[in-house]
Amino acid sequence: MRGVVLLVVLVACSRPADDKAFAALQQRGEAVMGVDQYTSAHVFEDLPDGGRIVLDRTDSTDAAGITTIRQHLRDIAVAFRAGDFSTPFMVHAHEVPGTALMTAHRAALTYTVLDRPRGGEVRIHSTDPAAVKAVHEFLAFQRTDHRASGHEGMTP
Repeated sequence: MRGVVLLVVLVACSRPADDKAFAALQQRGEAVMGVDQYTSAHVFEDLPDGGRIVLDRTDSTDAAGITTIRQHLRDIAVAFRAGDFSTPFMVHAHEVPGTALMTAHRAALTYTVLDRPRGGEVRIHSTDPAAVKAVHEFLAFQRTDHRASGHEGMTP
């Protein structure tokens, strides 16, 4: 019983540090993406041939925020095509898993931007298994760090 109580105390003690780290991530995300991260929703979905990054405003009437998201996603697609993953580095404050391989396999990856009613998405596609694996590593990290869902309609 003492072990269980100790475990609970350790988890409870680690929560504030996690919350501070998450708040810092959200703050960097807002600075880089241009929209409040707490009033936006991310989805990082693995697909058999790559995946997709979705970013939507929770308020469908925020036309300026929706426009900002769409431009951010277009900028991301251009940068990722060139093997430039400095934006995720700025948001997460360290190298993001999968990006080195995505850079090495950039010729095998395509990035397509799609507008959505409240934002947009970047669809990442490849027929190269190593590139797809790297995309999945990238998306898995993003899901965890952003506390985001892997599929629309899911709660993280």
